[in-house]
Amino acid sequence: MSGTENRHVPWDPRSVCNLILDEADRQKRSISNLALQKLLYFAHGAFLVGTGGDPLVTGYFEAWQHGPVHPAAYLAFKVAGRKDITFRATRRDLAARVNLPIENPSDPRVVDHIRRIVSGYAGMSSTQLVNISHAKNGPWWFVADKARTGVAFGMRIQDNVILERFKHHKIPLGAQSETGGPREDRPFT
Repeated sequence: MSGTENRHVPWDPRSVCNLILDEADRQKRSISNLALQKLLYFAHGAFLVGTGGDPLVTGYFEAWQHGPVHPAAYLAFKVAGRKDITFRATRRDLAARVNLPIENPSDPRVVDHIRRIVSGYAGMSSTQLVNISHAKNGPWWFVADKARTGVAFGMRIQDNVILERFKHHKIPLGAQSETGGPREDRPFT
């Protein structure tokens, strides 16, 4: 068996978001776009680390004001604003001029991974998720700090930076849910 047979093909970030939302519904948890972005980021980072560098999703994350954001996933759910997301992302068939469902990941490793991420993070408040994503020396912090002290093109958080610095994220044990906090994100301006 060659080493490439076990390689993972990254998924469309909107399909992973849909899977996160489905799992959150199953666990009776509501998710805002800001929280969804953090869950997607934590899922991607943990997957990178767990597989030794295989990305969970295509595309890239950017360092926005309230933490890492995947621009394509953000746009798919932007219409929800600060409210909880009650719909799923779709893809546009330009020829037929219709929106079609996006296939959820079917790889059992990915489905199980998303279940663990939602179980571990979805009960946290937006403030807690933002605080975790802003960990000192973590990927978001590294890119945001580079922008303050030098040049960071597009505020992209490259996968190699996530892989190298994801270990700096700490999850508070027994944390109480905080009320309030941000529910929507925006790029640094």
